[in-house]
Amino acid sequence: MLADLEDAWVGAGRRHSREDATMANTKQARKRSRQARAHNQHNTALHSRLRTAIKKVRKAIASGDKSAAAAELRTSTRVIDSIADKNVVHKNLAARNKSRLAAAIKAMA
Repeated sequence: MLADLEDAWVGAGRRHSREDATMANTKQARKRSRQARAHNQHNTALHSRLRTAIKKVRKAIASGDKSAAAAELRTSTRVIDSIADKNVVHKNLAARNKSRLAAAIKAMA
């Protein structure tokens, strides 16, 4: 019970108000709290996958190999689109990232 309160207080590296650490009063509220923690962890993992996919493309661009960067963009586009479809990030953010990466690849010599 105390560990649950500490987990809610610390969260996934984020600061929470004391209200987030209060104990749920009903069975339904306890379940929703568990679900919220699970969804938060899942969405945090997906957000990390998104950032990693973008970093891989940027690294390929920095290496100077245009064909490798284009291939990495194709694989990363699937990851970015799937995460946007799950509403972890807004679809416009996904489109903006893909557009900027594609423009950077196109600008390569």
